[in-house]
Amino acid sequence: MRTRRASRLGPPGTGALRPPPALVRLGMRQLGRRVLDPGLPWEVQRRRLGLAMAASLVPRGTTVVRTVMNGVRTEVVAAGGARPGRTVIHFHGGGYCVGSARLPRAWAARLSARAACRVVVPEYRLAPTHAYPAALDDARDVMNAVLSEVAPGSVVLSGDSAGAALALSIALARRDSGHELPAGCILLSPWLDLGRNRWAVPELVRRDVVLSPPWLQACARAYAPPSSWADPLVSPLLAAHGGLPPLLIQAGSDELLAPDAEDLATSASLAGVDVTYTRWPRMWHDFALQPGLVAAADSALAQAAWFVGTVTGP
Repeated sequence: MRTRRASRLGPPGTGALRPPPALVRLGMRQLGRRVLDPGLPWEVQRRRLGLAMAASLVPRGTTVVRTVMNGVRTEVVAAGGARPGRTVIHFHGGGYCVGSARLPRAWAARLSARAACRVVVPEYRLAPTHAYPAALDDARDVMNAVLSEVAPGSVVLSGDSAGAALALSIALARRDSGHELPAGCILLSPWLDLGRNRWAVPELVRRDVVLSPPWLQACARAYAPPSSWADPLVSPLLAAHGGLPPLLIQAGSDELLAPDAEDLATSASLAGVDVTYTRWPRMWHDFALQPGLVAAADSALAQAAWFVGTVTGP
């Protein structure tokens, strides 16, 4: 396992174009308090998150095509020069209860440009109206639609937060059923154990400016009953991890889910999986989705593009 503690410094000359990190952190704290509030109805959280994401921009030359794959509404994001066949399927985060394809769109557009790939982002069904296994079924359906067009060796499964668990669960299910595996998995700030006590590390509770234990617990209960939380397809951290494709795991040091990322990296590496795990100091949950705004996110994006190119071949 290659474990890295990344520098927060970006490429020379880029810092003047960015807001101060403290200002971005303040904005993320407001997002956590005003949007991801377990006291608010899910529809209110979704609407506020959508408004917060409305200002996110994609580079010129990016195409965003809305389509339907095996009955699932999907966005396909591609920059000019995307290589035919090379595909990243990315599942957005939001605790299975909020979020949409807009959430990772800026990241997807920049990854497409850097890795010469298309990025497929499913609009999977959300809990509590559509509880487990609806999201996982939608994720499988999109995966099967993509595999009807390209070989598994050209596909990278990806996800952030809850979406990372969907990506890992699909890889585990394909391994267990004997199907050919994708080329690799990218897991950003993964939420992998729904039953974990998030109050157990008070320092992380204090430092996390986005997530709170009550919100995560509300999402977990909306997605699946507590009796199902130990199911490896619900909490894939609890699965055996041998036989998985290469993994790229990225997390911030200041997020409640950091232990999930570290424990998966350790477990998979001990099981013989090719694991690259990088933790960025003082970064918050899902920071990697903010390239162009946060220097650490630019670094994480460059690593993700390297990973896609490496596992899918030249």
